[in-house]
Amino acid sequence: MATTIHEPPQIDPDRLLKPGRSGNGGWRDLVPANGDLHVALDHSPPASSSAIYVVLFAITMMFAAFSSALIVRKGSSLDWQTFTLPSILYLNTLILLASSVTLEVARRRVAAFMGDGLKSQSESPARWLYITLSLGLLFVAGQYAAWLQLRAQGLYLATNPSSSFFYVLTATHALHVLGGLGGLIYVIRKLSKSTLRRNALDATARYWHFMDVLWVYLLCLLWMKL
Repeated sequence: MATTIHEPPQIDPDRLLKPGRSGNGGWRDLVPANGDLHVALDHSPPASSSAIYVVLFAITMMFAAFSSALIVRKGSSLDWQTFTLPSILYLNTLILLASSVTLEVARRRVAAFMGDGLKSQSESPARWLYITLSLGLLFVAGQYAAWLQLRAQGLYLATNPSSSFFYVLTATHALHVLGGLGGLIYVIRKLSKSTLRRNALDATARYWHFMDVLWVYLLCLLWMKL
């Protein structure tokens, strides 16, 4: 008995990518219905905007775990030793809050400098970014000074559960602040080359402001529990 073999249908690539077709085949998601691929890309959220929220969520979960461990450990501990927080922590808080203000000033200056055609203005917006960077470094230096004050009182990492939590929480936060300083350096370099994207600056600013809020929370937690 003879068998009839049918040849597969020929697919015209130009027909699949023809503007005005939505493409009902397996390739329909590659080309928008109106054929304008650039419009679809322009409405896609920047990768940095999405990634920063994932990073902030992960940091929040980590410090929430630390906070829970501190509360539980204090409630079940008979060797918990309270101590007075180093006074320099309050100065460090003001420094970090001031850095958020200068960063917001920098964001507005950068928007005017890059977006409004004011590149000929005498004052570069990088000045405010450098101020923010300096304040961030000053905050980290102040945290190190706070650790030295505790050491002078005989309180080390393994001295007591309370001092252990103090060192772990403040050091972990300081490391994340250093990450934010790295982001600021990246923004400054891109700005100097006139290749800075607004979403990169916005993501860095969100991260930095989050570090401020997180530190205020940690300070209140340490003040109440230590």
